[in-house]
Amino acid sequence: MGLPALEFSDCCLDSPHFRETLKSHEAELDKTNKFIKELLKDSKTLITALKNLSSAKRKFADSLNEFKFQCIGDAETDDEMCIARSLQEFATVLRNLEDERIRMIENASEVLITPLEKFRKEQIGAAKEAKKKYDKETEKYCGILDKHLNLSSKKKESQLQEADSQVDLVRQHFYEVSLGYVFKVQEVQERKMFEFVEPLLAFLQGLFTFYHHGYELAKDFGDFKTQLTISIQNTRNRFEGTRSEVESLMKKMKENPLEHKTISPYTMEGYLYVQEKRHFGTSWVKHYCTYQRDSKQITMIPFDQKSGAKGGEDESVTLKSCTRRKTDSIEKRFCFDVEAVDRPGVITMQALSEEDRRLWMEAMDGREPVYNSNKDSQSEGTAQLDSIGFNIIRKCIHAVETRGINEQGLYRIVGVNSRVQKLLSVLMDPKTASETDTDVCAEWEIKTITSALKTYLRMLPGPLMMYQFQRSFIKAAKLENQESRVSEIHSLVHRLPEKNRQMLQLLMNHLANVANNHKQNLMTVANLGVVFGPTLLRPQEETVAAIMDIKFQNIVIEILIENHEKIFNTVPDVPLTNAQLHLSRKKSSDSKPPSCSERPLTLFHAVQSTEKQEQRNSIINSSLESVTSSNTNSILNSSSSLQPNMNSSDPDLDVLKPTRPNSLPPNPSPTSPLSPSWPMFSAPSSPMPTSSTSSDSSPIRPEEAVREEYRNCQCFQAVSMCQKPLALMGTGNTFLRMSNMT
Repeated sequence: MGLPALEFSDCCLDSPHFRETLKSHEAELDKTNKFIKELLKDSKTLITALKNLSSAKRKFADSLNEFKFQCIGDAETDDEMCIARSLQEFATVLRNLEDERIRMIENASEVLITPLEKFRKEQIGAAKEAKKKYDKETEKYCGILDKHLNLSSKKKESQLQEADSQVDLVRQHFYEVSLGYVFKVQEVQERKMFEFVEPLLAFLQGLFTFYHHGYELAKDFGDFKTQLTISIQNTRNRFEGTRSEVESLMKKMKENPLEHKTISPYTMEGYLYVQEKRHFGTSWVKHYCTYQRDSKQITMIPFDQKSGAKGGEDESVTLKSCTRRKTDSIEKRFCFDVEAVDRPGVITMQALSEEDRRLWMEAMDGREPVYNSNKDSQSEGTAQLDSIGFNIIRKCIHAVETRGINEQGLYRIVGVNSRVQKLLSVLMDPKTASETDTDVCAEWEIKTITSALKTYLRMLPGPLMMYQFQRSFIKAAKLENQESRVSEIHSLVHRLPEKNRQMLQLLMNHLANVANNHKQNLMTVANLGVVFGPTLLRPQEETVAAIMDIKFQNIVIEILIENHEKIFNTVPDVPLTNAQLHLSRKKSSDSKPPSCSERPLTLFHAVQSTEKQEQRNSIINSSLESVTSSNTNSILNSSSSLQPNMNSSDPDLDVLKPTRPNSLPPNPSPTSPLSPSWPMFSAPSSPMPTSSTSSDSSPIRPEEAVREEYRNCQCFQAVSMCQKPLALMGTGNTFLRMSNMT
């Protein structure tokens, strides 16, 4: 807190408060005087030390040049590569500027020491002299006043008037001295803001003067500085997106470090407020609660953190059910109800936050409250890729694009959770969800609508881009050049079920509109990738490696936004052969450096052994001979016996098997060493959720589309080599066997 002002009117009263304020100003001046003395001493030491600074700075530059960053993961983004290179760039700049440093200290004494000495002697010294005069006049005035007040009232009137005149004269002189002293004190206090700081600024300006010689170097460094600033901001955004995930996983590992592979993520402990009924009403008592999922035992310990003492006996109950409390059913926030097997009634608990409540409900297998018991269709809180789901997303997008496309921090700023849940309950109500009206009531804030959209996508049974494609998308983002990444992601998107692809296209078109207005809403493509990456492409298994790959999830979303027209409106090209892919990569590397938006990556590929490659070639030759020497039935029969042998010889040849008949098999990975020109993808790391294999999530395409898709593939060419007509219009299982053979 700053010093109180000295009012001139207080000089007349000369009150104790005025004296205390004056003392505080005097103490500040004394402190400033002592500080300037120390600063002058340190300045002389600094000037001497600057002569030895050159060697220290050169050593510092050498240290920067020698250090090499090591990032987590098997690949680096262009942002991480730029940051890793920054230390060498800094070292180069420091070395080039160090030769000019000696010119900076020549005028340091005149610029810094002399002005500070002058301010201390002339200004602070004058204030001290004024204080001495003020103290002397105070003593004189108080003495005369005491003497005057001791005069007897029986003295002559002329004597009394003369004494009054003398006191008035002394009082007037005291007031003048007091006013002058107050003026001087406040003047010095104000002067120090510039006369004290200005020499320091001039000295610092001298520190920067020698940089003028390196002006051209600074201009050349400007482009890298801009790129580095963007890379640092992107890295910071990714860090913020992954830090909470890593911290949560770390806490789980700390609970059972020896059993972290089998640890239950739902075991919880922490403070909760428990509603208790008393004779005088209802009270909320703070408890330290623990819950074991295996035994379903809840232990409640009343404990006061302030006093550090227990407030009663411990209580243990067996969990029967856990339900989130409706927002409008209780005045308290973050509440949920627990029913116990061995205790009658409902126990209402209050968590410390919305996130804390979510964790407790997950641990206890909690469920959402039933908002409408008369519903006979889709249950509340369940999200699906059906007509209701598409209608909800379209309504949210329409509201954002018509009312809030220019709001700063769009999709980054979250809404109040209770409002978001209430909006979702309105949108998901079957009575109103199927309405074609695309307007969301104006009473809902934009941040509430955007949070509802993201929450609905997270409520889907699986991520929109599906668990089994998650690793394939990440591998695509790690490819060496932008063209390869776009091509691979283009192919993967068209392997998604129809409804997933339609919803993704709807969302990417909208996010592209948001990014086009980034000058107003500050939401660039990179920022949108940070927001939607973990939502649309989250992994099924929670590991540190998966969390570290969030940055590549974000890059996938950025590519989808930047290339949404090509990806969703065109058919993927046939994958390139190894030679073509190598030529494409070489051409890309020889071209001009990519922009920051292209986000190139570096990968370290493992070279496959010659023996392993020859084994794969022998498998290919044997399978082709089998094709040309057998009829259609023998092809289908032999493929069933060939498939396990191939899978056992090389895990890279695994192919995702369909979970229902008459469904087209997913295409193999273009990175498969068996058939570079065959559209394949590697086997998923996690099982496919049941929702993604439902009959309405992956409709069968017409026969003409299937024929066109397989017309140029090696399987078709290999079969055509046999002089017998083959039926390529078979079921999805037929194509699966054929693809496995080839």
